[in-house]
Amino acid sequence: MIAAVRPLAALLAGVALLLAGSGLLSTLLAVRGRIEGYDDQVLGLVMSAYFAGFFFGTYAAPGLIQRIGHIRAFAFYACLCAATVLLHPILVSPWAWGLLRLGTGVALVGLYTVIESWLNVQAPPGQRSQVFAAYMVVNLFALAAGQWLVGVADPAGFALFSLVAILVCLAALPVTASRMVQPELPAMPRLALKALFRAAPAATLGALLAGMTLGGFWGLAAVFATRIGLDVTGVALLMSTTIIGGAALQWPIGRLSDGGDRRTALVIVCLLAAGAAVAMMLPAGQSGWPLYALCFCFGGLAFAIYPICMAHLLDHLPPEDTLSAGSSLLLLNGVGSAIGPAVAGVAMTRYGAGALPAFYATTLVLAALVAGGRRLLRHRDNSHPSVFHAMLRTTPTAIELLPDVDVPASDDAPEPGAVAPDARPAA
Repeated sequence: MIAAVRPLAALLAGVALLLAGSGLLSTLLAVRGRIEGYDDQVLGLVMSAYFAGFFFGTYAAPGLIQRIGHIRAFAFYACLCAATVLLHPILVSPWAWGLLRLGTGVALVGLYTVIESWLNVQAPPGQRSQVFAAYMVVNLFALAAGQWLVGVADPAGFALFSLVAILVCLAALPVTASRMVQPELPAMPRLALKALFRAAPAATLGALLAGMTLGGFWGLAAVFATRIGLDVTGVALLMSTTIIGGAALQWPIGRLSDGGDRRTALVIVCLLAAGAAVAMMLPAGQSGWPLYALCFCFGGLAFAIYPICMAHLLDHLPPEDTLSAGSSLLLLNGVGSAIGPAVAGVAMTRYGAGALPAFYATTLVLAALVAGGRRLLRHRDNSHPSVFHAMLRTTPTAIELLPDVDVPASDDAPEPGAVAPDARPAA
């Protein structure tokens, strides 16, 4: 794997800085929102705006990147992201924060699209799976590391927002100074939801419900932590433990899903994750090491649901439909991520902090019922043409890195690793 990713070290360094800043910002806003007196419903809506921006930015980013080029687009989105971050402590109101979160979502999806399209061009054809795995590892551990930065300064001040903006700007340095050829973004077709549901109902509804679950986590887990009395260090530990669980358990869970009917794996994983969520509702599960152990287990299980859904979908599609179906499933998962914090925030306002793990348990049990019902109604061949790959929901461009996905090459596409004759580091 080291040999495969060494030429991509600059891109992966940019990803690590970007994700560390993004991870810090989501936790910082939850903690700062509590300091400002925002209730859980308001914070849930503010956090949902980020996922809405991410969704809209998925459509807008390819056109802008194709029009002005990858380097200029990355600089554009980095400036937009840094500006929206720095405006949060200046415009302290729920409406302003909602709009700023929308802008941050648009900016970050543009940054991810630039990096992932470059990874697609630079990844050697025989090592795409290793590059994708390295990219996911960097994603997860940078997000986990970002949580600990919330303790380096007072969340009530300006310094942490400045730190996020600095990390975003530093992420731009290795990308904008690159001499790598700027790749073409292929058209990203999308399979109609009706056809997606017909191919794999359990995967389709499972991805939506998984998005709602993890959207609630990303948006409100830090709020939950402050509501049960954790300090800033405790908040960082809860968030990072959950993310590290997601990094540690996705691969073994995925390999087990490769050995049988993936719907059975979905039922087991969803029910176990729901059990961990229910335990977090109990007083004994809201303090000390039991809380962090439950978070680790919950993260390891919940983060595996979307990749299992993706693998199950790809198992039952012809090769020519895999890219369009994966893109559609990703967007459906994004819709769930936007809904989750809004719904969970309303529940927490009415019923208290315990409503968040109750929300997790509800969505996970629904996903288990869908998968189990489909398993009973229809037997499917257990052979798996595709293989499980640990993943996060980023952009449709990342799906092209999956070795199961065949992306038609353009006749005038440059060779991987080539340097354009007139390519120069951006000023």
